[in-house]
Amino acid sequence: MALVRLGTVLLAAAAGACASAGAGGGAGGPGNTLVEPILADARQRSGDASAHVAAAEAVTWSDGSLGCPQPDRMYTQALVRGWRIRVAAAGQDLDYHASLRGHWVLCPPGRAKAPVPDSAIK
Repeated sequence: MALVRLGTVLLAAAAGACASAGAGGGAGGPGNTLVEPILADARQRSGDASAHVAAAEAVTWSDGSLGCPQPDRMYTQALVRGWRIRVAAAGQDLDYHASLRGHWVLCPPGRAKAPVPDSAIK
């Protein structure tokens, strides 16, 4: 799994460089069209205008729940490529899970499932 650490200083440069990649982002990062709404959500939830992406990791989720299944819901049973994005806000880490197509969810502590290990994907 490729881990991309984005510091506050590098966030603007990384987001700008990835903007042309769109929601898919590619190997360099999740892309501005995915990062901006996630940051807006984190800032609204936390009340912290300085919330920032602390880490973004390219992952493969085991199904359509994006590693954050809700009780009594059914999900597509197929591997989903995407991102695990950690946002630092108001002294806490918010864990966002996303697909390459741009769908994302905030995954509360205790509900997150680990992505599929690279070694299990053929």
